[in-house]
Amino acid sequence: MWDFDLTRAISRMGRTSPFILLRLLVYVGIALGYILVTGIGAAIGYGVTSIGDGDGGGAAIGGLLGFGLVSGVLYWAREYLLYLIKAGHIAVLVELLQGQALPAGRSQIEHGQQVVKARFKEASILFGVDQLIKGILRMLNRMVMSISRIIPIPGLEKVAGAVNAVINTSLTYVDEVMLAYNIKTGSDNPWQSSKDALILYAQNYQALLKNAVFLMVFMYASAFVIFLLILLPVAAIAALLPGSVGVWTFVSAALLAWSLKAALLEPLAVTAMMDVYFKTIEGQTPNPEWDEKLSRASDKFRELSQKATGYVSESVSTAGNSPDAKPDVATPPNSTS
Repeated sequence: MWDFDLTRAISRMGRTSPFILLRLLVYVGIALGYILVTGIGAAIGYGVTSIGDGDGGGAAIGGLLGFGLVSGVLYWAREYLLYLIKAGHIAVLVELLQGQALPAGRSQIEHGQQVVKARFKEASILFGVDQLIKGILRMLNRMVMSISRIIPIPGLEKVAGAVNAVINTSLTYVDEVMLAYNIKTGSDNPWQSSKDALILYAQNYQALLKNAVFLMVFMYASAFVIFLLILLPVAAIAALLPGSVGVWTFVSAALLAWSLKAALLEPLAVTAMMDVYFKTIEGQTPNPEWDEKLSRASDKFRELSQKATGYVSESVSTAGNSPDAKPDVATPPNSTS
């Protein structure tokens, strides 16, 4: 079975209520923004195509354009959502796991963000680290969990693909646990600590992946229940609108369910997974054999290793060239590419 305690995870998450409220405001706000802009686009499309003898068939096109507009804005804001909200929340959760006292109210949010800025000088560095971690985790999944390699039965590839897709989905919050390791170790080199975190995950992938899958099933089952509870009132409101909203009723309910999943269920899964991860790796050090395996298997892992080495070299160079620089403080590179 699983190795996490949901009751304890809920209790810990509750102690970070300022971040939970912030997440609710941000993610529900995003969902309402989608619904509002999509609705405006649909209304404009309906109005334009209903002039004269038109049937208002442009509502769907207008809605899609509105949906795409909000998606484009969020695409550019994704780095800062990670930097200021998710990572800040992880920072205070790490301190809570270590038994430290947390500030209350708004000061807790400011404290978490300050911790993140101390570890990752720029949002682009954290985003670059996060993207590399995600790519390496997907590669590790393919390397160690490919059923078609273990059992070479004709036609099993499709089953293996479905299972691997489920496992990949379960890794969507494991990368945040890697960021938690970054913060917990207090390393000045985020690339090196991320590399260590990944190696430790690989050394214990069976136990950790099992828990990740259990948490994913719980999270998506809960999100589906939330969707069903939201669908009825959304459908009642949609029935009052002119024209046929059709699929947009389900889209709106799904967006609201997603916002609650992101605000409440994802931090719960991360809290539980952090507990399992840190208990599992306690007393362990990164195994050079896994370092070699991952280096052979993944271009992204080799890139991570190069960035870890380059970060140290550039920090030393910068410290040597600046009369006021402190030799023990790392200066991040200008690019994360």
